[in-house]
Amino acid sequence: MSYELKTTFASLPRTERGKAIVLGGDPKGKTFLYTNGTSVIIRDIENPSISEVYTEHSQPTTVAKYSPSGFYIASADITGKVRIWDTTQKEHLLKNEFQPLGGQIKDLAWSGDSQRIAVVGEGREKFGHVFAADTGTSVGEIMGQSKPINSVDFRGDRPMRIVTASEDNTLAFFHGPPFKFQFTIQEHSRFVNVVRYSPNGEHFVSGGAEGKAFLFDGKSGEKKGELGNPAHGMGIYGVCFSPDSSQVLTVSGDKTAKIWDVNTASVVQEYGFGNQVEDMQVGCLWQGNFILSISLSGHINYLDKATPAKPWRVIKGHNKPITALTLTDDRQTVFTASSDGNICRWKFPSGENGMVHGKGHSNQVQCMSVCAGQSLASCGMDDMAMFSNLASIEQSGYQQQVKLSSQPKGLASSSSGLTVLACIKEIVLIRDAKIISTHKISYEAQCVAINPSETEISVGGGEGDNSVHVYSLSNNTLTDKKTLSHNGAVTDVKYSPDGSYLSACDTYRKVMLYQLPDYQVLITTEWGCHTARVNSISWTPDSKHLASGALDTHLVVWTPGSKTKYTTIKGAHPMSQVTRVEWLDNNTLLSVGQDSCLRQWHVTH
Repeated sequence: MSYELKTTFASLPRTERGKAIVLGGDPKGKTFLYTNGTSVIIRDIENPSISEVYTEHSQPTTVAKYSPSGFYIASADITGKVRIWDTTQKEHLLKNEFQPLGGQIKDLAWSGDSQRIAVVGEGREKFGHVFAADTGTSVGEIMGQSKPINSVDFRGDRPMRIVTASEDNTLAFFHGPPFKFQFTIQEHSRFVNVVRYSPNGEHFVSGGAEGKAFLFDGKSGEKKGELGNPAHGMGIYGVCFSPDSSQVLTVSGDKTAKIWDVNTASVVQEYGFGNQVEDMQVGCLWQGNFILSISLSGHINYLDKATPAKPWRVIKGHNKPITALTLTDDRQTVFTASSDGNICRWKFPSGENGMVHGKGHSNQVQCMSVCAGQSLASCGMDDMAMFSNLASIEQSGYQQQVKLSSQPKGLASSSSGLTVLACIKEIVLIRDAKIISTHKISYEAQCVAINPSETEISVGGGEGDNSVHVYSLSNNTLTDKKTLSHNGAVTDVKYSPDGSYLSACDTYRKVMLYQLPDYQVLITTEWGCHTARVNSISWTPDSKHLASGALDTHLVVWTPGSKTKYTTIKGAHPMSQVTRVEWLDNNTLLSVGQDSCLRQWHVTH
């Protein structure tokens, strides 16, 4: 067997209320950058479905920027480490790695000649540093501010200047190289969140938590004016100049973005994004003809000067770990859900997507399935089961809710409309969004599967139980039939579509295969290629192959009846465990992970 990664549907920026998101722009105008977890995401700005994910950081990343030459990217993390890596090759070879700060780096900037890098953040002994990109040697000091520094920018041309924005409500101005502190600017009354130079170096603009934005001379640091009075009704989290330096974009927690004329300090265009908390704007980028802003939800909004009423394109998806995955019976639509309760709908093969709106799960979604081909069933850590009509799910959201008496861990649905939930204290049978039967259990259920004939169900038991419990199902009543022992907690169970097999995986790294109808263990296929807990398994529609995804970041595609015929996709989600797998067809495998990415694989058997 062979495999190929066809598509990566990348995660959105990882956002946090009250915190600015930094986007990095490509000098060539083709791509843009942001961070999520330990990953740096590189997306094509014209076709955002084209993306790359850089995963060489071992700690959560905070900011990434292209060098002005476009040949390198510098990325930083919460430990104060900076990695400088190549952009011209697919392998993204590491050029240098430095540790300029002893704490989280919040922002970084390259000098116009791509020779120097300034970083700022929450260092233990200092809040910023300037160093040579080739050697790491110091080329000046960042000082003069008494609290963590949120933002930094270089003047692109000589004479070189650096300006920093701090939580002590000040801006600091530096001449160089070597860079030396000149003076602080005390115009803001609250945290200064962001500062950015214009491309021509004539001006820089600062944005503060009080909603004010000030314009300064790029060479002298002299105040030239204020944008609005104030510019926004809440904190400003992003500032970016137009490529010709004549206009500046500001985005704010007041759920608006504004374009200002630099010469007149007046508003040219204003954009509104809604009235929900998730509509706060926390970052922006102006690159060529593309104007982007980032919502607190993580959505990437493409703005158009001609249509301020709404963005002309919105890139949606997940920015928290993906915890559930399912697809419709026609295998054209995929649903993913994440630890923040959000559910996203994807159309294949186009990759077009949208979010399920309305009041849904208030906590992590544990599992999803499609019921009777008509509704999406989901359960979450909020002790709720929800049912949504597939035909109107994006408009109407969640139509029916069922409150459960104990936390659900897994669910399965049948073509006849039966949904079975595996809960900590019971097994619950639901039809037409109503509980029809409850079966008390003495173990903590983790997962459940329904036999295609609907005459049996299998439930995986958690730590201490370490068994698959097989029940006969008749007249909505469960009767104990058989117990299958494992060496670890059972994390997933699946019947093959043709009803010939039951597969089960566990925390002991094993995937077990049972022959129906007697549930005899197929000794020759006790599969143990994973090196850590197996999280999910899935059968191909023709029942000829089984895929598994695990904590070890790998995928394995197995062949029933053979212990040696298998394919391992190592590092399928680099630096991230695989949380769920599903087959789109007999040769197309979908996987999701802790990295918030959805990946599509072509597997040749």
